Amino acid sequence: MLLKNFYSVLDSSEKDDKNITQIKINKDHAIYDGHFPGRPVTPGVILMNLFKEEAERRCACKLQFKKGNNVKFMAVVDPNTDAILNLETEITEENQEIKLKGIAKNSAGISLKINSIYKKVES
Repeated sequence: MLLKNFYSVLDSSEKDDKNITQIKINKDHAIYDGHFPGRPVTPGVILMNLFKEEAERRCACKLQFKKGNNVKFMAVVDPNTDAILNLETEITEENQEIKLKGIAKNSAGISLKINSIYKKVES
């Protein structure tokens, strides 16, 4: 986990070839002291990393980000109003690479769409 105690997994399941993981963001995490005081916003790079960590959890391996084919930030994730995120992922493995197609949703709608490729790395 890139940021210790940043989030906790509430539920994880598979449905129609998609993995669905519900997480709860820790609104009191120190990252929000600087991003931004009085108006916390979850950094985009942290949202992207949630998907990397989800892929690592699903494949039980360490991964390194290789390429983001399509990354779209659709809405701000405010931990005070939308601390629950649903990560929908489709993960495939090919030639020591993990390909991920994902969507992060909260009560306000879609926050992030991502298509990314990760390289397996030795622990």
